[in-house]
Amino acid sequence: MPHSDQDRLIALAGLYQAAHCVQRIASRGSLDTAHLQPCIYSLFQIDAANVPAVFGPPGAVATGARQIIAQLTGQPERNLDLTRYVIALLGHERTLAGRSDMLAAIRDGIEVAAAVRGDRPLLERTVIERLASLYAATISKLEPRIVVRGNPLYLQNLENQERIRALLLAGIRAAMLWRQVGGRRTQILFGRRRLLELARAYLDASTDARA
Repeated sequence: MPHSDQDRLIALAGLYQAAHCVQRIASRGSLDTAHLQPCIYSLFQIDAANVPAVFGPPGAVATGARQIIAQLTGQPERNLDLTRYVIALLGHERTLAGRSDMLAAIRDGIEVAAAVRGDRPLLERTVIERLASLYAATISKLEPRIVVRGNPLYLQNLENQERIRALLLAGIRAAMLWRQVGGRRTQILFGRRRLLELARAYLDASTDARA
């Protein structure tokens, strides 16, 4: 089934949203759970009907779309740490593509996490902790390791560490989805105008859906 430019935009926005959440936790120690939820939700969507459904309701990755616009235009400002996380996650996705053993371990780990979750709320700490452990056992073994920068006070907090690891796992999932639907780095480097159009159209549609 062919995928659209909008599918690629949504997958990329999912990646940017995960990276944004990592940056916010590291620098501020907290974030809006409405931004976190679609990222964690995506990890459990194995057989989603379409790309938007991976992240949830319409507008689920609006924050990620806004980050794409900010990074491309500098308005209100570019965030170098966010860019660094996105680049690192895309690099790890490429490495992971050649590691069938690790991919299998991640799939198995997600199934276990889903069983552990059961009827628990998606963002319950038990669920986040399980996903964080899966990241630590798999993706964190890849080199170079992703180094998260921020306020040491927040980074030393165990719950923040767990959320960051779970979000990095979600970022990898979004990067894989982006690649699967035809995403390429050249589209970011040389297709900025089109990417901006798509991100703005997604935000407009998200606003209409909430009206």
